[in-house]
Order: sequence, then structure tokens, then C-alpha cells
Amino acid sequence: MSVPDSSKKIQEYERFLNEKLREDLRKLLEQRDEIYGQIAEYLQLKNSIEQIQKAKITENLKTKVDLGCNFYVQANVLDPSKIFVFVGFGFFVEMTFPEALKYIDKRTKFLTEHTDRLTSDANVVKANIRLVIEGLRELQHLGSGPDDPPRRDPLSV
Repeated sequence: MSVPDSSKKIQEYERFLNEKLREDLRKLLEQRDEIYGQIAEYLQLKNSIEQIQKAKITENLKTKVDLGCNFYVQANVLDPSKIFVFVGFGFFVEMTFPEALKYIDKRTKFLTEHTDRLTSDANVVKANIRLVIEGLRELQHLGSGPDDPPRRDPLSV
């Protein structure tokens, strides 16, 4: 392989590494983090329901409601025996506390399985990144011996 040919191949691998693999890894990790946020919200709701049940509140529940961006207003719930739960696509369903707890358990289980799949996919992409980096080292005739200086972690996004 000639030097210009080798240089072109190195550039193609570097472009693939930076534009495709690292971007795929970033997207997978962002999706996983977003789902972790959803799981945290469901677990917070579950905790709130359990606290209401424990306190045996049956009427006139005074609470604070987050309007967004951590802006809270005081609210008075006349009948706290039912709750509206977000089920996706902008829809909320009115449920009793036992129904909501059952739904939350199923939903968090599903979301946890989804994060496990995303983590597995991210690990595959990380392995591919390592493979491409090793190929680049070989093309550039870089050693990876004990006397070589330590390198920055190539998987940091």
C-alpha cells in the first residue's frame, strides 16, 4: 500500500470513527440517560402515592405542583383517591392508587429492560471504536508497547 493510499484510508477511518461511531455512542447514552430520568420520575410518583396511602389522606390534600422548570404552586386536591398518570404520547390516564402502583411497576420494569438494551448497544459501539482505533494504530505504525506514553481514553465522548 502506498503512502498516499494509506493516508487516505487513515482519513476515512478517522472520519468514520468521529462522525459515525462516536455520534452513535453519544446518541445511545443520551437516550439511556433520558430513560433513567423517566424511571426516576415514576419512582418519585410511586413514593408519593405510598406516602399518601401511609398517611391515610382521603380528602383535601394540600400539595405543591411543579409547573415546569422547578416553578411550584400550591394546590388543593379535593379527592386524592385517584391520580392522573402519564402513559405516553401526551396522554394521561386516571387511575386509583393500586392501579397506578401496578402500572408504575410494569412501566419501570419495561424502561429498565430498555436501558439494559441501550447499555448493551453502547458496549458494542465502544468495542467497534476500540477496533477502529487499533486499526488506525496499525495503519499509522504506532506501537502500544509498555514504553509508549499513556493515551487519552478514546471512548470519552
